[in-house]
Amino acid sequence: MASLRRAVTNVQRILTPSTMLCNRRPQYGWISNYSSDSTQSLGIDFSSDESKRRLFNRLLYRSKQRGFLELDLVLGRWVEEHIHSMDKNGIKSLVNVLDLENPDLWKWLTGQEQPPEAVKNNPVFCAVHDKVMNNLNSHASPETRSTPGQTWVRGWDDFKKGRDSPITGNQ
Repeated sequence: MASLRRAVTNVQRILTPSTMLCNRRPQYGWISNYSSDSTQSLGIDFSSDESKRRLFNRLLYRSKQRGFLELDLVLGRWVEEHIHSMDKNGIKSLVNVLDLENPDLWKWLTGQEQPPEAVKNNPVFCAVHDKVMNNLNSHASPETRSTPGQTWVRGWDDFKKGRDSPITGNQ
């Protein structure tokens, strides 16, 4: 059955003119996604249990396999815990978060930079941001983190042994 579906899909791709292919949703076009009200353009289909299962699995995979280890862990775990309780608007918000670029999303989640207003108003982003900041506040001493608005120092600084050096951490 799956091979038949693939064959039909390939035939459709061959027969579809190249101008029709431009109407597909851009993978990283998060600004246009926020202005869109249509859930069909995002591929959200709750019509059957099978389509819901496929959607959840696809979103779970996208959240765990981003290619940015920190985000894979943070987003993957959060999506795994919350995806089954989401409605269509929650799924749409999740898709919009998953369409964001990795470096920007990480900086926004960890408070290194202020997110744009459209991202700041996204309920999924707010929930993940709260979880990340709570984890940072409860598990990392303030000396190991940069001040808001500045990038983190990566790696160990064994040369900084003065009175202004942090007591613990990777600075």
